[in-house]
Amino acid sequence: MNLEPIKTAARQAAALCSTVQKRHFVTSQKADNDGPVTIADYGAQALIANAIKSNFPGDAVLAEETGEQFVGLVPAEQRAKVVALIGEVLGRRVSESDVVSWLDYGKDVQADRTWVIDPIDGTKGFIAMRHYAIAIGVLRGGQAVGGVMACPGYPAYNGGGALLWTENDTCMIGPIAGFSGRQVRVSAIQDVQRVRVLESVEKSHAGFERMLRARMLAGLDAAPVERLDSMEKYARIAAGDAELYLRLPNLKSTRAHSTWDHAAGAALVRAAGGLATDIDGSPLDFSSGRTMARTRGMIVSNGRIHAQMIEGVRALLEEEAETASS
Repeated sequence: MNLEPIKTAARQAAALCSTVQKRHFVTSQKADNDGPVTIADYGAQALIANAIKSNFPGDAVLAEETGEQFVGLVPAEQRAKVVALIGEVLGRRVSESDVVSWLDYGKDVQADRTWVIDPIDGTKGFIAMRHYAIAIGVLRGGQAVGGVMACPGYPAYNGGGALLWTENDTCMIGPIAGFSGRQVRVSAIQDVQRVRVLESVEKSHAGFERMLRARMLAGLDAAPVERLDSMEKYARIAAGDAELYLRLPNLKSTRAHSTWDHAAGAALVRAAGGLATDIDGSPLDFSSGRTMARTRGMIVSNGRIHAQMIEGVRALLEEEAETASS
């Protein structure tokens, strides 16, 4: 599968997002209170979906934003700015109806291949000028088999960010602004004194105390922890710049994990020789649509410490069950 058109679209989306950040465009709240959304979310998704439509017609698309939401939530003046920005990036005239149709392209289509778009993963990080990612995953048979991810805040290439993609069962990395790349693999580190751990920034996204306890039970509590927005955590593990990303929900959370928050990242880590699994070591299941209904959490690692972390989580769950029963 030739991902060159999708890589180009990811670069275009990153350029659009950078322009939006510089101009400080407004944000709005989604109708279901599922977090903030910016005009960059709509612009980035439209660019990527248009590339899929042009190069992979007939494929299914699972994406975070919708045309209805764009028209219903975004004031006319802001919609016009999105349309103008997309036209500027593409170098041609674009209409609002074009943008709406691209946002909804591939929706409710049944196909062997599904593209999963998260136009801005880590929107709060994007708004706060922290890290975010533009992520496109490819699913077949409920498994993540390919991906492209632009990470503008990745500390590489003189601060220019990094683009990662899968290519012939390998993971590649290069500058967002360039067209060259090199193969990367997960790190070989397994010494507990050298393991680097990544966690989410937002408290609503994970149970930090649970994850600390699980790492303690796995013998990894001395590892330094960096909190980072977005799927860039997957990218760093794939590129060998970290060894572990653990995601456990808050104990009483009933919210399912979103497919677009993990598909592209899981594909990159797998192609780089790492592991991205459910907390019991089973493959991440992307077969249930927008949410990963059967997934309890994620252990993402370089593979060398994976069994150790699975055992730590198992011990945590046993402790929690004993506490609940008493």
